[in-house]
Amino acid sequence: MANRAGRLSFTPNYHRINRTPVRSADVKALAFELGFSFVGVAKAERMKEEERRLEDWLNQGRHGTMRWMENHFDKRVDPTKLVPGAKTVVSLMYNYFPEDDAPSREGPKISRYAYGQDYHHVIRAKLKELVWRIEELIGAPLDGRVFVDSAPVMERDWAKRAGVGWTGKNTLLINPKAGSYFFLAELISDLDVAPDQQIKDYCGTCTACIDACPTEAISPQGYLLDGSKCISYLTIELREAIPEEFRGRMEGWAFGCDICQEVCPWNRFSKPHAEPAFLPHPDLPAMTPGETREMTEEVFRKVFQKSAVKRTKFVGLRRNIDFLNPPS
Repeated sequence: MANRAGRLSFTPNYHRINRTPVRSADVKALAFELGFSFVGVAKAERMKEEERRLEDWLNQGRHGTMRWMENHFDKRVDPTKLVPGAKTVVSLMYNYFPEDDAPSREGPKISRYAYGQDYHHVIRAKLKELVWRIEELIGAPLDGRVFVDSAPVMERDWAKRAGVGWTGKNTLLINPKAGSYFFLAELISDLDVAPDQQIKDYCGTCTACIDACPTEAISPQGYLLDGSKCISYLTIELREAIPEEFRGRMEGWAFGCDICQEVCPWNRFSKPHAEPAFLPHPDLPAMTPGETREMTEEVFRKVFQKSAVKRTKFVGLRRNIDFLNPPS
């Protein structure tokens, strides 16, 4: 079970017979209290359609150098392989849209999701607290695991199945009431609650994200992303030198990219988050483009010590900035 120290343990199935019945609405209410904006439930089962799509995507090499995506294929498409005995996948959305987007107005730009503290740690703590509260509610241990962009979980597909949004032409999860600036997280467990209905796709004939992508990473028809061309991949996942074919096409992005979200009409409904941990470091909004370009490793460690940006390390961010601004 979960506790305030944040550990999950696995428990024998006989505990299920002693549980207090719980409704989907009860679980959602607990999640809302912890700051999650939207919550949905899907049945834990093998995703056959998504399985075929993922296999094709990998076979086409659209994942670039992210070879880890080829691993644990069965677990990616079947949550019962990842969490034996799982009955439901609870998908949760946590808002990260900032009130002040100064770091993304001028280059070198930082993706909005990385302004504050590393979301993995912040949201995982909330997920563990959620499990603890569910266990209090049902009066027995819960057999399951929590995930936030971790392990082989196809989070966007599960969020779509859980009815909290649809997969847009930019391949991001879009909620019709609040847009796409959300972190996705999951609780996969033996909790037995009714699943939610999926919602329809509202992208319609819009091609804003396709037209705006400077590296043509989104297919002309949408719904298919060539990860090896995506600016987020080039500035975060790629460990090698950025290919010369992308020089002059990065539009100032040094870590991640928000272009396909910035132009998405549904993000007119985005509202600023209320999470203190996601506020930017005080020095980040104040940095001029020149100061960012001349950033030292000492400044990098000070500003990004708790941010997801630290994933690139100083040498990675320096590479990205230099690629945007080659020596004359």
